[in-house]
Amino acid sequence: MLNAEIVQLPCLKDNYCFLLHDFDSNITAVIDTPDANAIEAALEARGWQLDYILTTHHHWDHIDGHEALKQRYNCQVIGPRLNENVIPDIDQRVEGGDVLQLGGIDIQVIATPGHTLGHVCYWSQQLEAVFVGDTLFSMGCGRLFEGSPAQMWQSIQLLRDLPDTTAIYCGHEYTQNNALFALALEPDNQRLLMRCDEVDILRAKGLPTLPTNVQQEMQTNPFMRADVVGLQQALGMSGADPAAVFAEIRLRKDQA
Repeated sequence: MLNAEIVQLPCLKDNYCFLLHDFDSNITAVIDTPDANAIEAALEARGWQLDYILTTHHHWDHIDGHEALKQRYNCQVIGPRLNENVIPDIDQRVEGGDVLQLGGIDIQVIATPGHTLGHVCYWSQQLEAVFVGDTLFSMGCGRLFEGSPAQMWQSIQLLRDLPDTTAIYCGHEYTQNNALFALALEPDNQRLLMRCDEVDILRAKGLPTLPTNVQQEMQTNPFMRADVVGLQQALGMSGADPAAVFAEIRLRKDQA
């Protein structure tokens, strides 16, 4: 049985990064590095060294701590091959389908172009968790800075095909804002209404709304529901190509 822990660490204004620790091998990885100081403090508080940095994409708020952490811990930086020229200090380049071994933890790389062309997510079936960077948020998804709507829709389908109970660890705390947009599209979605109430209670207490999970997002996230009949009807796009429906949802969110 895997003896491991995931630590969700708030950073900057609304970022999250994540420590993965395998107790049997004493190996630790961090998913993205928004703030080297916060990460180092969390490691020191637990008595952990840092062995690996897993990078989802090249935006500054996901790589800003790479250089300082590598200098401090001499750790290995892993990141998407397509971004190898813009990710500092990269040691190992990965692409969709690659499998990483972090102590006893198996990590599968999923290519998810859309937010950026090189974006990858990291899925561990053993941990029942996927680390999605800025591809997916609770009730939302990342802006399309580099990829196309069709690419992002395909990427989101890969994530929703994971087991329903898979925990989704997102790179930002955007849930409350996303909920308002989702409600505007599906005001009669009962599961969405329940989720919005849960989110309001959590945020009023200063608590995170993450992780979410695949099943919950399939019920509440309009960007994962572009092929759902009711949502297509609400958009006046019944029977349309789901990629086109996704593009319309993304356009409306960008203009909201």
